[in-house]
Amino acid sequence: MSDHDAAPHDAPQSTTAGSAPSGLRASLDDSRRRRRRGLLAGLGAVAAAALVGGGFWAGTAVGGSDAQAAGSASGSGERLSVTIAGSGESDLQDTVKTVAAEEGLDVTWVNFDDWTLPNSALVTGEVDANAFQHTAFLSAYNVANDTDLTPVFSTTITQWGVFSATLDSLDDLGRGDRIAIPDDASNGARALFILQAAGLIELGPDVGVYPTVDDVTGNDLDLEFVPIGATTIPTQFDDPSLDAVVVGTSYFDPTQEIDADDALYLDDSLSDESRPYVNAVVTRADDTDDEAWALLDEAYADPRVAEALEKESFGNTQLVEVPADDLRSTLAELETAAREITS
Repeated sequence: MSDHDAAPHDAPQSTTAGSAPSGLRASLDDSRRRRRRGLLAGLGAVAAAALVGGGFWAGTAVGGSDAQAAGSASGSGERLSVTIAGSGESDLQDTVKTVAAEEGLDVTWVNFDDWTLPNSALVTGEVDANAFQHTAFLSAYNVANDTDLTPVFSTTITQWGVFSATLDSLDDLGRGDRIAIPDDASNGARALFILQAAGLIELGPDVGVYPTVDDVTGNDLDLEFVPIGATTIPTQFDDPSLDAVVVGTSYFDPTQEIDADDALYLDDSLSDESRPYVNAVVTRADDTDDEAWALLDEAYADPRVAEALEKESFGNTQLVEVPADDLRSTLAELETAAREITS
């Protein structure tokens, strides 16, 4: 899943009393308040269910003739249904499915191991949406494939960091040590920004959004960067040929018992500069106004989903609310930057 410039990854700073929180921190506070309201609203769930039973939800599916049927069937009492591509089975998916079903939306998850497949499946119409990627990853895909996949609403953001199976501190890194970074453009760039913020490297002044190892202008330790698929980095964490890895804190398997406390360095995932790394539910541009997405958004806001995410990610991934217009504005900026690189 998967920065603007070097500034995004300064060392984490907490918001002090009296200072204004960043946009993502404010959205996190808003989402927490929203979930608390959801708990209170649950007291009236039986009454609400009776009202819903009066025939509010309509339609059959998202996209093409099914979407048209959904619009024309409004008030018919039919349930909506969507198929969503993901990147791996999870308790979060199960909980979203359960909560959405209560709201009249039937969700089917289809999971892929390869991160290119959820997008290609969406483009070809095999699924109605996907939920696995951040805006930076989506922008790179859209530009490389001349597609117009579009975020519908924000879901989560994952904190990233530098981890090592053998080192206790960044100070323990030696000359020529090897560090694994993701091999895709967006996540590889994120890793380089993190390494710069950690004081290990320097990037050129005009690297833009997607720097590569060729843009490293300062590397006092002559560190070697090893591009690896982001999803496989955790499985190679113990590889004796690697001295450290840069990856999302939630990417590790729970059996590895690795969390943010084990990181040698963490980025500030709630800074405004981290906005390109907000994950979202994504669909085709023609389907962004389908009524199913409002139901799915409400499902993600349910306290049970937050609880499942907290348990599953050990607190390393958080639900955030970023307006769809902001997501799309960020996407457009990133796509412009990606086109400049490839032109």
